[in-house]
Amino acid sequence: MKKYMLFLRSLSFLCAFAVILLLSRGMANAAELVDPFDFSQDGWVVFGGYGQSVPGWGETEERVKTLELIPRYSHRIIAEMGSGWYRGFHSILLEVPLSLVLSPDESAMLAINFLGAYTFTADSIWQPYLFGGGGPVYNFADISGMGADLNGNYQFGIGLEYAWTENRKLLIESRYHHISNNGSEEANDPLNAYKFLVGVTF
Repeated sequence: MKKYMLFLRSLSFLCAFAVILLLSRGMANAAELVDPFDFSQDGWVVFGGYGQSVPGWGETEERVKTLELIPRYSHRIIAEMGSGWYRGFHSILLEVPLSLVLSPDESAMLAINFLGAYTFTADSIWQPYLFGGGGPVYNFADISGMGADLNGNYQFGIGLEYAWTENRKLLIESRYHHISNNGSEEANDPLNAYKFLVGVTF
């Protein structure tokens, strides 16, 4: 039963995020689709930070502490849309996170994340954004309750971009992060964690 509940939670999150994207797109009369082969506004960010699962958060039992290194590639799919405070753009993000596990084992986890994001551009210097998505994650660490090496993850969070210079931005980000094997193996104690990240564009 647990594996079906996890599957339904993951599916409902992805559906809700897709609905938000579609509604915001539909409400924007002046939304302008970007040429999918126009890479002129694409960019890279490298994040570093800290993550920790929280025992008692959902069915999480183990406290897992990690250092995070996350390169991210972003590609705009809808140009400036909307007006006022909600003016912004949609983008898709590709991440390859490397999590260095500090405890209970000293090892690593490696993932690939596919994310959708909306960035608010009403202010030219400070630009908040929302994002969510997920993907596969491989666990090299020996963590009690994780019955599989290959797992799935989903996450969502908020961030803030600061235009540090004309060509560089600083980013601060906080995200909720869930890892489980969706009941494919026993045991399947999920990791519900928070992550705090700082990044720079280049």
